[in-house]
Amino acid sequence: MPDLTNKVILITGANRGQGKAMAEHLATLGAMVVVGARNVESAKEIAAEIGGGHAYPVQLDVTKSSDWEAAVNEVVDKFGAIDVLVNNAGVLIRKPFDDLSIDEYQQMIEVNQLGVFRGMKAVTPQMEKQKKGSIINNLSISSFAPIANSSAYAATKASVVAMSKSAAIELGQKGIRVNMIHPGGVETEMATQGQGVPSFYDSVPLGRIGQPVEIAKVAAFLASDESSYCTGTEIVVDGGMTLGVNEGE
Repeated sequence: MPDLTNKVILITGANRGQGKAMAEHLATLGAMVVVGARNVESAKEIAAEIGGGHAYPVQLDVTKSSDWEAAVNEVVDKFGAIDVLVNNAGVLIRKPFDDLSIDEYQQMIEVNQLGVFRGMKAVTPQMEKQKKGSIINNLSISSFAPIANSSAYAATKASVVAMSKSAAIELGQKGIRVNMIHPGGVETEMATQGQGVPSFYDSVPLGRIGQPVEIAKVAAFLASDESSYCTGTEIVVDGGMTLGVNEGE
């Protein structure tokens, strides 16, 4: 099991869904998780739930550079370091290509693409000073295997793959690792849209939808020193979905 004792880990969108699961799991491994959320009151609630001196809330709208600067400064002032950044915040608007508006596409670019870029830019100066750091970009299998009604979402995720790989090359000699997680279907409100788990997941090779903690466990590995020789790495966590469905006998 990865040891994250005393690692300071900033997670975006950590007040619900996948981000919350990451915050909860990483805290159990000894990390100080910084719960970043656009709604700071919600961040405070999650930090209080985690408790045990292992969680700290910050205001962080990933589309605002001023929020990033303030959050990073606050974390460094309080804890003296940022060991890991998990870019988890994201938005999904599922619409047919013909119905998707420019404004909706721009919204996904601001959160899913530029939000990650802003975060990486915000933490790298501190990580360079430390001569060590791990950046984890939580993306999607849509980046390489998009489905219908998700053209803009897939495009924003794919763009971050290219950015992450290039950044990994540039930042590696500064001690900063940049890695990616590609979840498939995960049982969160974003994925299920409040409609329950689709029966489709019965046909993926592992026969079920993924659980948020299963993504969190991969994040723990990439945050820990157990992944010290991994950078530019993409880890797919999809129950075999992208291999093809199991039609049975």
